[in-house]
Parts: sequence; C-alpha cells; structure tokens
Amino acid sequence: MSVRELLFGPGRDWLAHTLSTAKHAASETVVVLNDGTGLQLQDSGLLYLEPPAGRSNPNNESLIVSAGVHGNETAPIEVLNNLLNELFDGQWQLACPVLLILGNPPAMDVGKRFIDVNLNRLFGGAHRKPEYRDCPEAERARALERACDAFAARHPTNLCHYDLHTAIRPSLREKFALYPFVDGRDVPRAQVEFLLEAEVDTLLLQHREGTTFASFSSTTLGAESFTVELGKVRPFGQNDLIRFTGISNALRRRMKGEKPPHLDLASGQITVFEVVHEIINTGDSFRFHVPDDVANFTMYDPGTVIWEDNTTCHMVGDSPEGIIFPNRHVPVGQRAGLMVKHRN
Repeated sequence: MSVRELLFGPGRDWLAHTLSTAKHAASETVVVLNDGTGLQLQDSGLLYLEPPAGRSNPNNESLIVSAGVHGNETAPIEVLNNLLNELFDGQWQLACPVLLILGNPPAMDVGKRFIDVNLNRLFGGAHRKPEYRDCPEAERARALERACDAFAARHPTNLCHYDLHTAIRPSLREKFALYPFVDGRDVPRAQVEFLLEAEVDTLLLQHREGTTFASFSSTTLGAESFTVELGKVRPFGQNDLIRFTGISNALRRRMKGEKPPHLDLASGQITVFEVVHEIINTGDSFRFHVPDDVANFTMYDPGTVIWEDNTTCHMVGDSPEGIIFPNRHVPVGQRAGLMVKHRN
C-alpha cells in the first residue's frame, strides 16, 4: 500500500478523504515519505507537513495555506490538492513546514458556502458568542484556531498565512488580496512581490480588525496574512485551473524553498485600495442601493447614495469609491459590503 493510501485510504487523495470524513472526525495518522518528509493528518481537512530533519529551509519561513473556508469556493481547494499530489508523486521536495487547511468540509460536501453560519465571520473569538452555541461552524473555527496556534508555537519564524477564496460575483479586478488591519504595520515588499508572482495585481488594505481567518492569524499569531480572491465560484470539476497557474506556481516555489523570481516591478506594480466605509445591515429600515448583480470594484461618483435607513444616509465622498462584496441578504448586524478608494 502506498503512503498516500496509508494516509487517506485506497483510491483516495486528500480532497476525497476530506469529503468522505466531512460529517465526522478523521483519525489522526502520521506517515513519512521516502525522502523523510513527515505528514500528519490531524483531522478532516487538516494536514501538517514537515521537511526531513536537516533539510535546509532557504527562505527561513513557515506557511499556513487554507482554502474551502467557504465550501463552494472549489478552485483553490483543487489547487492545494494538486500540489499535495505532486509532493506524493515525488515531483518536488518540501523545504519548509506547512499547515494545509480545507476549512469547511461539511459545506464542501454539499457544495454550499456554509451550513449554518459564515465560517469566515467566526474567528478571533467570535465563535464564543452565545448565539453560536452548539453551532458546528463555531466548533470548526475553534478547531482551526487551535491547529494554527499549535503550528505557530512550533514554527514562529517568518510565519505567513494565505487564505484562498473565489468570489460569489464577477469582479472588474479578477484577482485581489485583502491585508488585515494591524496598527502600525505596512505590507512588506516581499509580500507584494509574492502577490504579483501569483498574478494578484490588486491589494486592499483593511481599516480595522475583523473576524476573518486571515485577521485572526495576523492579529493573534503575528503572521503576514492575506485573504486572496482568485476568481469566480464554480462547482468541483468545472474550474479552469489554467487560470490559477500563478498562485499554484508561487505556492509551489515557496514550499520548495526556492528564491523568488526576478520581477520587472516597473511594469508590474500592484494597485492599492483602502477601505473607507464598512456597510452594515442595520435592520428592518436598511435600504441598500447597490444592485445584486454589480461587479466587485464597480466605482461610484461623489454624492451617490449607497445605503440608508431611518436615521442614516451614506453617500460617496469627494472622490470616487468602489464597492466590494455587496450582499444585501446578510443577517442584521453583519457586513453588507465595503466601500473602497484608491490609496494615494
């Protein structure tokens, strides 16, 4: 029996095993590849990879890479699964410790964004709120936090986290990354170069701490963390993975410990936006004036009314603003969208 079969079962890979264990915990299993690389299956969708003892880690870093926090965002899941299959097949060797995460297996199994609650709003302690008592997604958020805490305690040096997503709606900028807010911290140039290497040409700076997975790892673990949006939501098997070559190549290069390629930054600058307003569903009188089919990064002229209720009216300020993640159907108190502008 192959090492892959020992870890996941006959005829299965990591994705197939995760879907098969979506409704129950997976048994912890440890295997070692022929080159000495260690793999520990910690739970369904949780896989720890450790290079052989004595192997050089040229970039002196450790990586957390997650996908499937929203279960219907399948392309990044397939990207990670393919990279892992390459490792099993001996196509390349691991040089740095990696924690691979498929975030929400039950939602993945049924092709839904989430089952009960948006998992990507439950981190940083939000899962402890009374309304989420006995919620499976709250328990999953706790489990993912514990796994990341343990990984960071073991590998604290140059920790990075990339949480990979695809968007519900079209975007005028297909690939973009969100950088969680940490007071006084700027985006390192090396991270900008990695995003450009991954063909992500737009960066959005968050304006306050949040409850996303990337915000948790950034604020609590001190990681350089990004939520990375890579295209459009599609079911398993319907993704054109050629469109995800950039992120696949960039992650493979990092896991192999290779140095970054030379980039012509003069012709490949990243476009930076910053959040200027967070739209919250305020309740029964909330009126959202952005159409359901509008694309991310659609720009609105100064003076345009974006939303209002019985006491508040928000309009675009002195310069044009774009809309990100508009969704009028979120529960009361949750984010219905972000207004952004170009950073000067």
